[in-house]
Amino acid sequence: MSETEKKLAAMGLALPQVAAPLAAYVPAVQSGTHIHTSGQLPLVGGQLPLAGKVGADVSPDDAKELARTCALNALAAVKSVAGDLDRIRRVVKVVGYVASDPGFTGQPAVVNGASELLAEALGTKGVHARSAVGVAVLPLNSPVEVEIVVELAD
Repeated sequence: MSETEKKLAAMGLALPQVAAPLAAYVPAVQSGTHIHTSGQLPLVGGQLPLAGKVGADVSPDDAKELARTCALNALAAVKSVAGDLDRIRRVVKVVGYVASDPGFTGQPAVVNGASELLAEALGTKGVHARSAVGVAVLPLNSPVEVEIVVELAD
């Protein structure tokens, strides 16, 4: 078990199985020293715990927790390519999509769920650039989706 996975375990978390793609893509690809993940939904055991728009059907606090799950799923996708999360030199970029009620403007606070998990699990290596984008709808009517780019140390 990697040091990063031990840190996750101390947080009460374990890497899930990599989520099966919903269409014609793979969960993550490596290009040079970078791994790019596909957008990760907050699937738990293959199921979406909550559905709908943030600010209407899903509370911002619940959406923040879902973003955290998305980040954990993204780390699982990274591990599937890198083989070991301790190879991560740094998280370069996080992009979070929030299916938002038209009046909802708290996307950054929702995507903080992903950012905070990465910083907690990886320390300074988890600090990253980020975008938090409100969208009309996401696959499976998911409230959030997160993708990450990491740089490997070797």
